[in-house]
Amino acid sequence: MEFPVADEKSGPYAITCGPDGALWLTLVHAGRIARLTVEGDVSTYPLDTADCGPTIITPGPDSALWFTRFRDHRIGRITLDGTTESFPTPTAGSGPFGMVAGPDGALWFTETSADRIGRITTDGQIAEFPLPTDGGFPSAITAGPDDALWFTLNQANAIGRIDVDGNVAVHSLPTPAAGPVGITRGTDDALWFVEIGAGQIGRISVDGRIDEFPLPDRSARPHAVVAAPDDGCWFTEWGANRIGHIGSGGEITEYDLPTPSSEPHGLAVGPDGAVWVALEIGRVCASHP
Repeated sequence: MEFPVADEKSGPYAITCGPDGALWLTLVHAGRIARLTVEGDVSTYPLDTADCGPTIITPGPDSALWFTRFRDHRIGRITLDGTTESFPTPTAGSGPFGMVAGPDGALWFTETSADRIGRITTDGQIAEFPLPTDGGFPSAITAGPDDALWFTLNQANAIGRIDVDGNVAVHSLPTPAAGPVGITRGTDDALWFVEIGAGQIGRISVDGRIDEFPLPDRSARPHAVVAAPDDGCWFTEWGANRIGHIGSGGEITEYDLPTPSSEPHGLAVGPDGAVWVALEIGRVCASHP
């Protein structure tokens, strides 16, 4: 089932489940945030500039939604009634991308162009922590089971870990040029990630052990990943017009999307237990497991 949320040039990118039981999306090309109910009702909210590039969105500890603004280097916040505000990152041209609520009551985010991880409090105070990389392109970030944040280093071919004090560890991937992007905490308390360059799904335990699982189609360009409520993870195959599921033992099942060339990006498990996928064509697809 698919629901139109915008015109085909708006670019639905990331999706998350909000505290109000609705789905919230970023429209990266339109500079807007959208809200979608499970019945298909849509509301959209313009940001202060149409070219700010809203990317990843996540619920915050303050019952608002927080998101990165990749193009104008700001962190955005939207309340459930659609009121928005934003905060500039201290480092110019930082390119914030991934974002997640941390174990310390703050939001943590990646700065793709600055080799830094950022932290913002709910009142807008930002701190930045440098990474031991040069051009590492930190991308997605998630909260781990160990009260630390785990993130992908897309161009450094590694997975990083940062604790709330700013201490960083980096784990190199076995496959060269794997290009990790999305990452999530699995139901097995390991971190699961996708390798867009290698066509693989990866798993890293909190002690740094890494396993990799090749997809049937290595050119599928896996992009985002989210934990399934029961077992394993769901992921998008941006280059193959599919979503996939990987079990905790590495078994992979794939599902074709109904609209050709829809370019699936972010995905989330909705309040109805379905998997919701943001499609570049301006739609959201709901697929029941």
